[in-house]
Amino acid sequence: MLSSAQAPLYEIKANLFKGLAHPARIRILELLAASPQESAAVSYLLAETGLEASHLSQHLATLRKHKVVTSVRSANAVTYQLAHPGVSQLLAIARTFLLDSLAGSNEQAPAGAAAAGRAPGPRISQVTANPVTAPGASTRKMTRFLPSRQDYAGLAATWRTDVLAGITVGIVALPLALAFGVSSGVGAEAGLITAIVAGLVAAVMGGSPVQVSGPTGAMVVVLAPVVAVHGVGSVALLSLTAGLLVCTLGFTGLGRAVAFIPWPVVEGFTLGIAAIIFLQQVPLATGTTGIPGHNTLLAAVEAAAGAAAPTVLLTLGLVAAVAVVMVLVQKLFRAVPASLLAVLLATAAAEMLQLDVPRIGPLPHSLPAPSIPAFDLASLGSLAMPAVAVACLAAIESLLSARVAAGMAGPDGRPSGPYSPDRELMGQGLASIAAGLFGGMPATGAIARTAVNVRSGARTRLAAAVHAIVLLGITYLASGMVSRIPLAALGGVLMVTAIRMVSRRTVTAILRSTRADAAVFVLTAIITVAFDLTIAIQIGLAAAALFALRTFASLSSVQREEIPGPAAEGDGHIAVFRLDGAMFFGAAERVLQEISQVKDVQVAIIRLSQLRMLDATGAHALVEVISALEPARHHGTAQGRPAGPPGPGHQRGRDPLPAAPQTPVRAPGRCCGARPQPRGAERGS
Repeated sequence: MLSSAQAPLYEIKANLFKGLAHPARIRILELLAASPQESAAVSYLLAETGLEASHLSQHLATLRKHKVVTSVRSANAVTYQLAHPGVSQLLAIARTFLLDSLAGSNEQAPAGAAAAGRAPGPRISQVTANPVTAPGASTRKMTRFLPSRQDYAGLAATWRTDVLAGITVGIVALPLALAFGVSSGVGAEAGLITAIVAGLVAAVMGGSPVQVSGPTGAMVVVLAPVVAVHGVGSVALLSLTAGLLVCTLGFTGLGRAVAFIPWPVVEGFTLGIAAIIFLQQVPLATGTTGIPGHNTLLAAVEAAAGAAAPTVLLTLGLVAAVAVVMVLVQKLFRAVPASLLAVLLATAAAEMLQLDVPRIGPLPHSLPAPSIPAFDLASLGSLAMPAVAVACLAAIESLLSARVAAGMAGPDGRPSGPYSPDRELMGQGLASIAAGLFGGMPATGAIARTAVNVRSGARTRLAAAVHAIVLLGITYLASGMVSRIPLAALGGVLMVTAIRMVSRRTVTAILRSTRADAAVFVLTAIITVAFDLTIAIQIGLAAAALFALRTFASLSSVQREEIPGPAAEGDGHIAVFRLDGAMFFGAAERVLQEISQVKDVQVAIIRLSQLRMLDATGAHALVEVISALEPARHHGTAQGRPAGPPGPGHQRGRDPLPAAPQTPVRAPGRCCGARPQPRGAERGS
């Protein structure tokens, strides 16, 4: 047995989880852990697992590869034993985690049962010999979208802060839901219905523990033209159709595509969203009314220009008071929900001083009964393209909001934790469907409300559910009381939240990284503010892809090598070229030009042993190289093969020339290394 000093526990854990991708291997380790001295012969393992000899041999080889077990060969047989005592200690964790995820079985016995002296578990053939054919395998793809007890892990310790965060977000979300409903043209009631119904469904079914869903400003931009063309009655059907499309994206696993969005694009999107949220509060902070459908920046400028005393002085005073309370309470009393306290104090002050400032105003008193909207083939056809646009926007905005929220830190300094992108899409699609049934509008993850949720201390999805319940309670019980909250107080809360969304350290790190990343970051942020969120993501991705291709192409090069061995007559008419990097459409033209410009050469040898990738454009360029050399009576030959993985049926051959030393890769702002020197190897034939 290896000592603890030879193999750290974290290394054993990593190897254990890499080696246990099959229930049979868990059973093998259980048998070894239950055996005397944690070792057993192959015959014993064959009898207890019920596996065929070839399958057992493969599993043991995998466990040995990951250093989970070791083998001891004697004159009579081969004995296997655990490589480290930590393996048996971690076996219970491995069994619970891996069998739950692979087989979905509820029949697992505790992995430590055998080691603790209890009877060993069933033979592996009785549990499952193949996780793909396990009884729960057919439903595993659907069950990953369903709620589970794990969604509320740690709730006993965090339920108080979750409830307070949900109350805070509910109060902040109320005017936003009403305003977005009015701005989209479907009315304040539709916005409130969406915040309640979609918010509750997404909280339970979504993939993020802290995401808050509802109507958003980005969705208003897409919905306003649809309402103008097709009427208010089309929004419910549009919500159902777009929700089905988003569910399809989640079921097919396209939610993971958000991982391909570069970090500068995500941070630029976050900075742009923070700027939009701040600018959206300018009309509230100045006591004016914004113009629906206008660009956020222009609307903010017009609102500030149209402000008049004394209202603007009162509203700005409330905004400043809310900001001061939030900052001080956050520093002095971290356990107190700063935003909720600030809103309550601002409302009390406005009531006591009888301030003449805009308030939330009258609210609807009930929710309608759910119903399926009327539709026909003609209406579905006319709403097809708007539904696709709404679904794309909902998917992108929700996933980016969830991704940003996963990295946000709450008052305790801890990040909110991971999220499931596919489940998040499924939850958002179901939320839009439910909102449409109640007469609402399409919903997405709302980054502003999510940020308030995280900053208020939310740790589980209970907070988002409480936010929806608070809105429902306000609708039925406290509409008159909440109607007295000054809009300026809510604007102050969102202004502070928008400022806190931007990390100065992150912005500085991106701007100091590379010019390409800085350009993508700034471009995405500017387009987010100036145009639209979806356009910003598209242009940001396109710019990042172009810069990445340019960098990838710059790593591809053509090196002319010295002919190995002592110099001989005729060497000047022989050229040896080595292609490095990738021969793809971004670099093929440059490589073609460099090789085609050779003069006074009768034999050209092109070496491909250092080529990492070759696409159709690169292969076509090689053909053109040979064609360009032929008129001058050159003899061209391509030797070696691309250094990437071999294709089916390809046999690795020896490169006729000795491998050339690698030329240092060019770094930005630095010179290349010296050319490879002639090698002392003997001349090849």
